[in-house]
Amino acid sequence: MGIAQKLAAGQKQVAISEFFEKNKHFLGFDSLARSLITAVKESVDNSLDACEEARMLPTLKIQINKVDSKKDIIEMKTTDNGPGLPQKSVEKVFGQLLFGSRFHAIRQSRGQQGIGITGVVMYSQLTTGSPTHVRSKIATEPTASVVDIGLDTRKNKATKSNSGREIWEDENGELIEHGLEITCRMKAKYQRGRQSVWQYLRMTSIVNPHADITFIDPEGEVHHWPRVTERLPTKVESIKPHPRGIHLGQLQRMCNESKDSRMTVFLRGNFSGVSSRSAKELCEASEIDVKVKPKSLKPDQVRSLLEAMQGEKTIAGKPVKLLNPPTNCLSPIEEMLIKKGLSKTIDSRYIITMTRTPSVANGNPYQVEVGLIFGGSMAADKHVEVLRFANRVPLMYQQGGCLLTKAIEAVNWRQYGLEQAGGKGLPKGPAAILVHLASTNVQFTSEAKEALADNGEVMEEARKAIMEMGRGLKKHLQKKKKMAKTQEKFELINDILPAIAEKSAQILDRPIPELSGSITKIMSAVISETQTTWNKETKMTDVEIILFNYTSRARSYTILCTWPEKFGAILANNEMGGRKEATGVWAWKLATLAPGERITLNYSLDGLEKGDWTETDVFYRGTQEVIGATKMDEKFLEEIRQQEKALKEAGIEISETNDIESLEIEEPQDIEDNQFEQPTVEVPDGQQTLFGGGN
Repeated sequence: MGIAQKLAAGQKQVAISEFFEKNKHFLGFDSLARSLITAVKESVDNSLDACEEARMLPTLKIQINKVDSKKDIIEMKTTDNGPGLPQKSVEKVFGQLLFGSRFHAIRQSRGQQGIGITGVVMYSQLTTGSPTHVRSKIATEPTASVVDIGLDTRKNKATKSNSGREIWEDENGELIEHGLEITCRMKAKYQRGRQSVWQYLRMTSIVNPHADITFIDPEGEVHHWPRVTERLPTKVESIKPHPRGIHLGQLQRMCNESKDSRMTVFLRGNFSGVSSRSAKELCEASEIDVKVKPKSLKPDQVRSLLEAMQGEKTIAGKPVKLLNPPTNCLSPIEEMLIKKGLSKTIDSRYIITMTRTPSVANGNPYQVEVGLIFGGSMAADKHVEVLRFANRVPLMYQQGGCLLTKAIEAVNWRQYGLEQAGGKGLPKGPAAILVHLASTNVQFTSEAKEALADNGEVMEEARKAIMEMGRGLKKHLQKKKKMAKTQEKFELINDILPAIAEKSAQILDRPIPELSGSITKIMSAVISETQTTWNKETKMTDVEIILFNYTSRARSYTILCTWPEKFGAILANNEMGGRKEATGVWAWKLATLAPGERITLNYSLDGLEKGDWTETDVFYRGTQEVIGATKMDEKFLEEIRQQEKALKEAGIEISETNDIESLEIEEPQDIEDNQFEQPTVEVPDGQQTLFGGGN
């Protein structure tokens, strides 16, 4: 036998499970502490996905026990209330790599490849020799199936033992209707801190506010993150691939496997964004007859078709126009739920969240969401806490090499009120910054799903979202600073002037003069205070906006406020009337506000849950600055109207509970001083409450 034959005889195929057994670090099992987090992560992700697909509110329980501290043997038990798995499916789901239902579906999901939970079974067996115990109960069967699952890595096949059925009861002795429980032992180490099981579950609870999560650590301490909303995430639908995201080999395979009788049928039926007209134009641009069967295409024709799909081949110098893919394959967390998730885990005084409209990169729909929480008990002299997520899954490692971190570092935070050495890197301040990417095709840097790979389009979209959020923080800090200065001035005047007046009156033996007019002239400010509170009795959110004229001139304003209309909120108890300017923006044109006069606007928001809406942004139109409100930027309204127009053109309905036409209001003018001679102002009791409420 020659040397070539000898070398060839020594070659053999390696099973995928055997490969990962020798390269377990690819799956996140590269250190004892990280291995435990990876195991918890894979189990929790599967539970959340199963509950959401079955449209059930998830209730999860995770327990970690130390079995042998000297040998670092730990037992992990996770339980959920999901639909469970039929007995026949358990061994495939837990004992076969690359077995799953999501790999070929183009939609947002946590897991996709079918590697995660089988990797946990493999690691458990590799480090302790123990199988993983699985207990599953489905609603249609009276008892739960139990089995010990192992993995034959050479065959990528499950090994099972001790299978049977049993009655499954909870701690109170009540029968479990449906759910899944996983118990496994592995070589791992439990630790506290930023990279820990506790931190992973805390972050998971932020972006999954519909989940109830309980964690029992090895010391027996119970940590509970309760459910803060009963609303499940939007159900995602699978979509067809988009021509812009197709590769040559993929297109060749699709053509070879096609049974369609003509190219136009093939293009319309297998791709999203392709209309009858664009299907014909793609054939024209690639010089392919529309009546040709896809299966009969030659390699050069397939390449030509791909070039037309990518816009490289044109008609009359213009690329074929394709529609964007549908975005019902995405399920963003949404602004209010991000706010609720952040507020239940981090103490702060200010939260701003933002969900960008969906975008498309290389034919793959994606959506960026950001949140910033500021103040409270967070340290002011340390770097901000970065919370990174992809498809509702926390990213715990490789923060510095992640696209989402780079997007945060690319922003000049000094102009928004946070410290940042040299205008680069992570800012410092009492804040936490959240960035979430929802996508049908998240590009990770490794199989362990720890960080996002570089992508110019996604990077720019994330940077824009973060900058927009930063502008909101800047406005908040400026408003807070102005209110503090005004409050200090107001309190100083009210303390000193009455004392001076009283002493002067005693010396001159004259009555104490009326000071309200003088106080008003000295203050020379129009002040707004907003209170947003939950009404337990009515189950509505009550909003009160107080406007007080501390100037010597009459003023005229249009007051505008935001409300979460796109989330189903309805404006109620609005006795002052007004009109809708755009989606989520309401306006009142006020009567003339005389010196010393106070106007109060009251309304309620129906259709929300407690904690959904905790702060109302107030804007104004008028020539005199209003402390506590922001001058309306007309470009802001125009952007909202443009979004409304785009949504209507896309066939997406907009709430029409109120008139959407723009208000035609003339720019208010101040009334001349000579209309009021020596104004007498009666300062109301309790006027200092204008600065209360932490606004």
